[in-house]
Amino acid sequence: MNILLTGGSRGLGLAIVKSLVAKGETLFVVNRSLSDELADLLKVFPSQVRFVEFDLRRIDDIKSSIFTRFHKEGIPIHGFVNNAAFAYDDLVSNLDANALGSMFQLNVFAPMVLTKYVIRNMLLHKTAGSIIHISSISSRKGYTGLSMYAATKGAMESFSLSTAREWGKLGIRSNCIVPGFMETEMSSKLSEEQRTRVFERTSLGVPTDMQAVSGIIEYLLSDRSRSVTGQAFVVDSGSL
Repeated sequence: MNILLTGGSRGLGLAIVKSLVAKGETLFVVNRSLSDELADLLKVFPSQVRFVEFDLRRIDDIKSSIFTRFHKEGIPIHGFVNNAAFAYDDLVSNLDANALGSMFQLNVFAPMVLTKYVIRNMLLHKTAGSIIHISSISSRKGYTGLSMYAATKGAMESFSLSTAREWGKLGIRSNCIVPGFMETEMSSKLSEEQRTRVFERTSLGVPTDMQAVSGIIEYLLSDRSRSVTGQAFVVDSGSL
């Protein structure tokens, strides 16, 4: 399968790349920059991992910079994993409209536009494809300072649900995964006290395992999930 993935240079995105490459899939990884880890994978799997350097906030250039190659080379997209995101962390009383707008550009508007062209590709190639949006447990549970970030994730969950309704009869599925706090660059910005409080709010008392999340992504991309759409899978160590 050909999988389009955003935000695959580190953290969960990199774990997804490794997991899917091991399954023999071909990944088109869209990232603003190339990390050392992703560069190593490009060398080891040159035919399976393709890098697309692009800043997703350039919404008007998404079609020409990303999808033109798929059209020109007749490449069908079988799956899309929307993982790229930015967390603008602050109290609502300190809200900065410019920072908020930038976050919505990357977390909401860009994946909506990407989904538009992914669906068009699937229709062109008559592909029964799978679309997966990575949400966040902050869209379900309250966390101080994350209300604005949570709003972007909640927006994508609503978008995914209606996308599933619109295109299900043509075999195109859309689901969300709602992970808890993982050991990623985003969570590393938390203080030790904040991290302890977050993990103590879970039944398991530990960070969400990235392999557990990538395992569900494998499932949702596979034919085994052919009857699953319009769902949101919470993988969060049991947040309370």
